[in-house]
Amino acid sequence: MSSIQHELKQTRPFSSKGEEAGVALLRTADLLRRSMATVLGPHDLTEQQYNVLRILRGAGERGLPTLDIAERMIEETPGITRLIDRLEAKELVTRERCKVDRRRVYCRITRAGADLVNALDRPMLEGVDAAMGGLKKRELVELVGLLERARESMNQSLINLRAATASRR
Repeated sequence: MSSIQHELKQTRPFSSKGEEAGVALLRTADLLRRSMATVLGPHDLTEQQYNVLRILRGAGERGLPTLDIAERMIEETPGITRLIDRLEAKELVTRERCKVDRRRVYCRITRAGADLVNALDRPMLEGVDAAMGGLKKRELVELVGLLERARESMNQSLINLRAATASRR
């Protein structure tokens, strides 16, 4: 019985190593998310809100259009407008319509938003480092490489699936 089977109290074997790897990856991502939530929760922030703040901090004073933020998110989110609404209500971001193209809305991080994300840098880094503490540096390098290859393959599979679906219509 594999470690992930034992952890999930699963008695039946996985159908394939790919399935086992996928389940193990999802379980690991969930544990990492929970670890991050312990740092973000006291600040009334979700991981996605934190991600938006980091993106906007990196964008600088110019800010970014809403759709550009959505493209840069770690997790795809269909509700980017609602996410920005919540951050604006907390006065962590501001929005402004583009004067040239009224359909575009530029978002910028506020001073309070920048202060918050700056204050969270160290505890978030420490949390991620602790979560990955069971791996040696060379193992982390290898893991990053393996995950890059997996994402490339998955992205190509999604492109192929969308093309096949579109051609059936």
